[in-house]
Amino acid sequence: MKQGLQLKFSQNLSLTPQLQQAIRLLQLSTLELNQEIDLLMQTNPLLERGDDFEDEYGNATDNSDDEVSLNVTSNDGNLTDNTQGDIQDNNQDNEAGSDFDSEILNTEFSESHAESNQAESLEYEAKTTESDAAVTDFSAEFSDDYDEFSNGSLWDENSTPSDDDSDFKPQETLQIGLREHLLSQLKLMPLSERDQTLALLLVDSINEDGYLEDSLENIADAMPLELEIDELELQTALHHVQNLDPIGVGARNLSECLLLQLELLPKYTPFLALAKLMAKHYLPALGARDFTKLRKELGCDEATLKNVQQLITSLNPRPGSAFSVIGSEHYIQHEVIVKKVKGIWIASLNDSVIPKLKINQLYANILKRNRDSNSQYLQSQMQEAKWMIKNIQQRFITILRVSQAIVDRQRNFLEYGEVAMKPLVLREIAEELELHESTISRVTNNKYMLTPRGIFELKYFFGSSVSTDTGGTCSATAIRALIKQLVEQENPKKPYSDNQISELLAKQGIVVARRTIAKYRESLNIEPASLRKTL
Repeated sequence: MKQGLQLKFSQNLSLTPQLQQAIRLLQLSTLELNQEIDLLMQTNPLLERGDDFEDEYGNATDNSDDEVSLNVTSNDGNLTDNTQGDIQDNNQDNEAGSDFDSEILNTEFSESHAESNQAESLEYEAKTTESDAAVTDFSAEFSDDYDEFSNGSLWDENSTPSDDDSDFKPQETLQIGLREHLLSQLKLMPLSERDQTLALLLVDSINEDGYLEDSLENIADAMPLELEIDELELQTALHHVQNLDPIGVGARNLSECLLLQLELLPKYTPFLALAKLMAKHYLPALGARDFTKLRKELGCDEATLKNVQQLITSLNPRPGSAFSVIGSEHYIQHEVIVKKVKGIWIASLNDSVIPKLKINQLYANILKRNRDSNSQYLQSQMQEAKWMIKNIQQRFITILRVSQAIVDRQRNFLEYGEVAMKPLVLREIAEELELHESTISRVTNNKYMLTPRGIFELKYFFGSSVSTDTGGTCSATAIRALIKQLVEQENPKKPYSDNQISELLAKQGIVVARRTIAKYRESLNIEPASLRKTL
């Protein structure tokens, strides 16, 4: 054994910090991207928003000579990326006479039609300036005459009187819950203190749907013995609660909820007696669509039974649903807009979701004057800001490329709807754009496209395929649309079963098993044939 030196060549794949950031930004939604940008701006003083930025002296900065823009020319459906401006490294030029202005970057994304509207914009600005001047003079005169009534409630320090819309800010609607709604009514009722307490106790046991979750016996047993609360007192308190709005609140089951609503209907309401009888004894048969048993038990014909059913279904089975407070709302912001231009479907970026970022001019000038080792921190922050701007630009370029490729494949969907959707997998788009499938997966996740047929997530256009008798393929989305059409066109008295739907699709050349039909039907929230049957 002896020691020796050996030279060996090998290839390794490593993810640089810049590449890791690009991958992370690609999979973020628009909301998450803005949060990521805000978080970075808190730690990096050289990065800032580029919307009408003013320096510390109140002068608007103009960095039009150093900008990075994305222009998409789509007359023939092809994408052309024109990137203006150079992104240079801080350490490329260390000479005293080097020009540092090339490091001051602006990121602005504009569509190709912006220049055509420049003349109209100038004319509009001239008219707006004249009208604003007139309003300002009038507002100043008004403010001088009525200054004694002004206490800052009309205009704050940062607003101008010529701002007509500054006083009208959107107001959030205060939505109260069911419990607060019931308590506000109980306070107005002439009840004794003990009855008020018992009623409040019952209100606390009502769920979001308006039903009393626990029985009166269990509620009475849970109370301390020294209060001497019996079930009869709770029954009286429950009667007071059930007289509150909404009608049917405080019911212990569905039958009681419907009966409370029927009791308040006028006595001359047609078929009221049969509706009360059905709500009290035959709701399970109505839910099972056993109309033969219902006609026999109620002793009526089919026409009368249909009217009774309509009266029952007009009631509210969940009286407290109108007061349900939504914990969180899901807002969708589309990144891509699809339009038809000269017979060709074109995808373009939504300017409102593209962040406009640039380098802070003040810190850039400081770094330009001081290029010694003491400015190492600013140099690293400059590099980080440049990476962020470039990766965001690359993110939207990739989203646009993938979206256009999807639009080219799914033109029939845009023309004719879901029944014309073609089967598509991630691999096809990845091979066309020479990207990895994981990149396509990140792009299509939580990214939305606005089309004339609605807003869809990009991954909605991908689906598995089913073979047809002619040797072709049919998309699963198209099959769901066909099933929905068949159900909408069926006879309500004799709805199609899953086997019948499978046979009807087979006549159109689409062979689908009954189990697959049932799976697609459930994904569309369509009930089985036995529950779709009506009179």
